[in-house]
Amino acid sequence: MSLIGDGLDAAVQKAFTRPTPKSAGAQMRYLVKQLGGTRAVAQMLRVSQRTVERYVKNQIKTPRPDLAARLEREVKQRWQPQVRARAKQKAASTGGIIIDTRARLGYTAPIGSTDQDRIRHLTVALPPQYAARLFDAQDQGATDARLQEIAAEALKDVYFQDGGTRAGSLDEVRFTDIEHLEFDL
Repeated sequence: MSLIGDGLDAAVQKAFTRPTPKSAGAQMRYLVKQLGGTRAVAQMLRVSQRTVERYVKNQIKTPRPDLAARLEREVKQRWQPQVRARAKQKAASTGGIIIDTRARLGYTAPIGSTDQDRIRHLTVALPPQYAARLFDAQDQGATDARLQEIAAEALKDVYFQDGGTRAGSLDEVRFTDIEHLEFDL
């Protein structure tokens, strides 16, 4: 599970203009259309081709919970790609992204400063370049640890250093023990 990656996906999904298909049959039909056949869908969802065909014909209506979760996740990943791309482009070029988190934050600084880690609740508007870096890293398959590093760097620049106007000797921000994380475009 990727906490930051899932948060970025959820933020982009708020930009959807139409709801995703709700019923299992409609979701299966959508995936079959997207992937070009029942065999590809069956392999992706790790079920038999016959099972996919039965969902498509509404002979089966209620998938077991693990299949329902996989089905919904795959549909959401493919739903409205142009809308998704426009939302990412806007955030990366002009809009930026808002991060709302409750996590343990601290920093490495010269001796004598108050660099103690502590749980903080922050809501910070990150500039477009950080949105671009987060989305680019996610698109390239970056690990959650890498996404967390980018988010920590963004918080260091925007929150702790206020764009370079204070705390100039700050070396590194630690962003751990994430209790809550949400992004908004």
